[in-house]
This record gives sequence, structure tokens and C-alpha cells, in this order.
Amino acid sequence: MAPSHVLRCCQRGLSWIPVIFINLVVCWSYYAYVVELCIYTIPNAEEQVIYLVVFHVCFVMFMWSYWKTIVSKPSNPSKEFCLPKAEKEQYEKEERPEAQQEILKKVARNLPVYTRTGSGAIRYCDLCQLIKPDRCHHCSTCDHCVLKMDHHCPWVNNCVGFSNYKFFVLFLAYSMLYCVFIAATVLQYFIKFWTLCRRRSVEHCPENQLPDNHAKFHVLFLFFVAAMFFISIMSLFSYHIWLVAKNRTTIEAFRAPVFRNGPDKNGFTLGFRKNLAQVFGDQKKHWFLPVYSSLGDGYTFPTRLVNTDSEQGIVDHQSSSKCSVDGQTNSRPLSDSQNHLLSNDVHSDEQKDCSVAKADNGLTVIVTVESES
Repeated sequence: MAPSHVLRCCQRGLSWIPVIFINLVVCWSYYAYVVELCIYTIPNAEEQVIYLVVFHVCFVMFMWSYWKTIVSKPSNPSKEFCLPKAEKEQYEKEERPEAQQEILKKVARNLPVYTRTGSGAIRYCDLCQLIKPDRCHHCSTCDHCVLKMDHHCPWVNNCVGFSNYKFFVLFLAYSMLYCVFIAATVLQYFIKFWTLCRRRSVEHCPENQLPDNHAKFHVLFLFFVAAMFFISIMSLFSYHIWLVAKNRTTIEAFRAPVFRNGPDKNGFTLGFRKNLAQVFGDQKKHWFLPVYSSLGDGYTFPTRLVNTDSEQGIVDHQSSSKCSVDGQTNSRPLSDSQNHLLSNDVHSDEQKDCSVAKADNGLTVIVTVESES
């Protein structure tokens, strides 16, 4: 027990190395840009003020979204998805997988769970001992199940999921903006330092040439580092924007979610605007701020096609579940996200075809098919 505990503590300590590295690079870039470039290199006071104001806006938004991604605790499934005591004891005593599945199906009838494993079985986590909600996965690094898990990011030392995915996308956007602004404003001084001042050893530079001091090394490296990070972040940002537009997670992009009728990679796609609203919210004034505005509760998600599950009982959608976001516990109905996103929009130009079907248990199900924009 003791060696494993020490090893776990060492792993937790080492996991902060990428975060420390990023913050050291950012601190150096702040010093190089503000002090070495704007104060020591740029001679024009008006140009200095403009550069400093825009730079600090980008810097604040970048660091704000970055640390929101780090400190936002991943949302975990509530106790509602844990097996009751009697069923749990019966599940642990049972050795046959078929009998264990029957126990899970019995409990899952009262839960809003519609996705399955690849073999069609109920998704159950043996480590957390709970039935996984839709789009929930177990993170081996965090060692617990995460709602709408996307991936575990070592650069933020956190699991990116339902509670902080918006912050992660904004972090990529503002870090890319931060890098491109630095590269664009440093470029002219980079060229001057790189070309003209190299001749200082053989001939005199023009009188208006930049001073030959240690600032030129900071400016040269600042451009290279900003350009390198911009190129790498741009590809990652483009990929996640595509995921947002398709309403998929990184896990679902590689392995399509499985419903009762089989795998469907577009099962959660509602059209571009509603897909965007699920991550950034329905109020555009909050889209570009690292404040929580995502729709839903992390347990249930509206689907493009709602199918009647013969093995799924009538779920009491009025029962409340608890969702923890940024340390705050919110109580809301499990079907809030469905009711909010699938409400009628009189101004929508999306064409909808609705039909009514009768389930075996007499429950009326409205099937809505939306054309993907």
C-alpha cells in the first residue's frame, strides 16, 4: 500500500510539469514583449501604447480561459446511477455475464440511458461501480468517470469534459490569437534584427537602426516561439471547432456511440446552430467569455432521432439530478437539455418532419428528424 501511495503522489506531482512549462513560457513571452520589445526596442510612444493595450487584452483572455480549464473540476455521475444495495450485492455474487446484464437492464429501465456498448450491453463501470450515463467515460488518469468526456489533456492537467469543454475551446482560440498577435507585431523588428544588424561587425548600421543589445535575442526567439505555437495550436483548434459543429467528442470521433439500432456517429447532431448552443449556450454575449454557459446537465442529450426502446421503461423526467460545475451543485431535471434544445423555434429555417409512434407500453413518442445544416 505504501509504495503504491508514494508512486501515486509522484505521478500527481509529475503531471504538473507540462502546466509549469507552459506558464514559464508565457511568463517569458510577457517579459520579452512588454519589456524588451515595447519598452527597449520600439521608439514610437504611440505604437508602444497600442501594442501594449491589445497585447494585455489577449493575454488576460488567454490566461483566464487557460486557468478556468485547469481549475474546473470534471463533472461526475450522481449517485442515481449507482446500483442499489440489493442489486449491487446480487451483481457481485453473480458470475455469469448474462445474469449480470439482466440486473443492469433492470436498474437501467429507470434511468435516462440510451447508449450501449459495442455488443449492445449496458455500459457499466466496474471501477466506479455505476451505470455510465450517455457520453460518459472512465478516465484512467483521473481515476473516475467523467460526464461527456472528450479527452484528458496533460497541458492543463485535467480531464476535458462537460464542465470545462467550452473553456478548453476558448483557451485554444485565445492562445492562438495571443501567438498570432505577437508574431505579427514582432515580425518587422525580427526582420530588422535578422538582416540589417548582422552587418554591424563589418559596417556601420544606419543612424536610425535599432540598438544592438540583448533585446534582439528576445525578439528573435519570441517570433520563432510564437510562430511555432501558432501552427501547432491552429490545427488542434480547427479540429475541435469541427467537433463542436458535429456535436461529437474526441472519443466519439474515433468510436461512434452505439444506440439500440446500432452505432451512429451523427446520433447527437442537431444542426450547426444547436450544436454550437450546446457548448457555448444560447446567449451570444457569453460565447467569448470563459464563464459557464453550456446547455444541459451532462446526463441526457437531445438526439437527432428519438427511438422507442422496448427495454427502457418510462423514466420519471421530473426527478432531479445534481450536476457539479466549478464547485457549485446545480439541481435540475434530467431532461432539461432536451426540453431546451428541442423547443419549437418559430424563426428557425430548418425543415422538420414530425411523426407520432405508439410504444409497446402505450407511451406516445414524438419522433423529430432535423436536416443537418
